Amino acid sequence: MTAPMKTPPIVSPQAWEAARTDMLVKEKAVMRARDALAAERRRMPWMEVDKAYAFEGPDGTASLLDLFDGRRQLIVYRAFFEPGVFGWPDHACRGCSLGADQVAHLAHLNARDTTLVYASRAPQADIARLKTRMGWEMPWVTITDSFDADFGVDEWHGHNVFFRDDDRVFRTYFINSRGDEAMGTTWSYLDATPLGRQEVWEDSPEGYPQTPTYKWWNWHDNYVAGAAPDKKWVEVSDAGEATFRKTDE
Repeated sequence: MTAPMKTPPIVSPQAWEAARTDMLVKEKAVMRARDALAAERRRMPWMEVDKAYAFEGPDGTASLLDLFDGRRQLIVYRAFFEPGVFGWPDHACRGCSLGADQVAHLAHLNARDTTLVYASRAPQADIARLKTRMGWEMPWVTITDSFDADFGVDEWHGHNVFFRDDDRVFRTYFINSRGDEAMGTTWSYLDATPLGRQEVWEDSPEGYPQTPTYKWWNWHDNYVAGAAPDKKWVEVSDAGEATFRKTDE
């Protein structure tokens, strides 16, 4: 027989609100610490990638530069889907699959000049079949060389972050192990990038792109490159920011 759960005390609404207020102080401290950590991450040194890497994609061979798809930032997640991995050939690794199920709509990342790509050693035909079965839509390429070994993801999963300056590519950050648990939201991805969320409240180096908070947000089927923020949305977001400023900071 299972022992009964030792649950917390049952209290009045007033006592519950007081306890929640105390907890909120700690949560805000964690939030500010996370923001400060992201600001430090934006100031980390970069490592230039001199080696030429080749991947196989739906349209044929692609270089690391090609994976950016014309954007300045690239996040490559090494997912384990290949012979020898538990679940093959019907499924990818259970952990990698759980992560894939959490990936937010990519239009929001793309609007911040950022591309997300999954990479595995499975052939493209198997990747296409898996994506169809699981309903995944992220770009997913096949690793054909030492990319996984060179970037610390040959034996374990991880997110490598890159920045493109014309034809030069730089590695800017790497997240793996339990750090991967938090990935999947638009915000977690952007906080891992060198440019961050690109909003005016962020502590970023001089000259980094920044736009007013909320104003760039859009429905995922409504982004238009270079379009000015919708006037009605500006009014709504201004009102919301004024109302919640104290609790959000």
